[in-house]
Amino acid sequence: MPRLPDHSTTEDAAASFAPLRPRLVRVAYRMLGSVAEAEDVVQDAYLRWHRTDRAAVRDPAGFLTRVVTRLSLDVLKSARIKRETYVGPWLPEPLIAPEAEEEGDDITLTLMLALERLSPLERAAFLLHDVFGLSFDDIARTLDRDAAACRQLATRARGHVRAARPRFPVSEERGLAIAGAFFEASRSGDLAALTALLADDVVFTGDGGGKRRAALNPIHGADRVARFFAGIARKKPDASTLIATRTIDGLPGFVTQERDGPQTTALAIEDGRIVAIYVVRNPDKLRHLRLPDSDSAPLH
Repeated sequence: MPRLPDHSTTEDAAASFAPLRPRLVRVAYRMLGSVAEAEDVVQDAYLRWHRTDRAAVRDPAGFLTRVVTRLSLDVLKSARIKRETYVGPWLPEPLIAPEAEEEGDDITLTLMLALERLSPLERAAFLLHDVFGLSFDDIARTLDRDAAACRQLATRARGHVRAARPRFPVSEERGLAIAGAFFEASRSGDLAALTALLADDVVFTGDGGGKRRAALNPIHGADRVARFFAGIARKKPDASTLIATRTIDGLPGFVTQERDGPQTTALAIEDGRIVAIYVVRNPDKLRHLRLPDSDSAPLH
């Protein structure tokens, strides 16, 4: 017969784990690009924490970061196989900043896509050192490599992702203003207004996952992208309702309600022009959103 849980022990484990949970979710999400998988990994880490001799752990944050990273590396192995058969372009699940911004980092959706091209170990070394501030000695214990090897992994990763960092970051206020202007132009189908907002080499990427209609290949160039959005507005006038203009994975963007469900749009902006548009339509990647017109709390 299974032993009943010790409630005092359970309460102690939960109390010591709760303050670390937001950071652990961020580590797992940056590794996996999936809110649902990140939450599953952190829950698994909590169960392990509950079974651990916590009195012997000198640094709970470091210990749990190592656990979450190792669990995330295990998940990445199967995730990469799934993405090889994914229908159309793959984008991370959108993580939407609340109106009152919580502690975050400078990882944007563009940078997360660059991380996808790294090996799992390179990704882990880069994130743990450059984003979450762990020492290479701590990373070595996490990855079962020596510190020099981890330093080399992070250096290689840094070289691969350097181009993904914006040269001239747009302010949040300016970025959200451009996002609002883009929504209005795309909803009205104003070709001239759309073209004025887009960089010449803009790229549109849509993720429907084979479950909702989306372009199966990225669309390149201001003229083609503008005509794509103008065409949608012409065929489906007033099909989009703006729910919120927010920061999405570090990029200005907005959430809309379409005829077939919610949708997120994130914009990479350089020198006041939109250089990339990322639209997530796959309903599996939008389940974690809480829309303000539902019975739940506001969008986050």
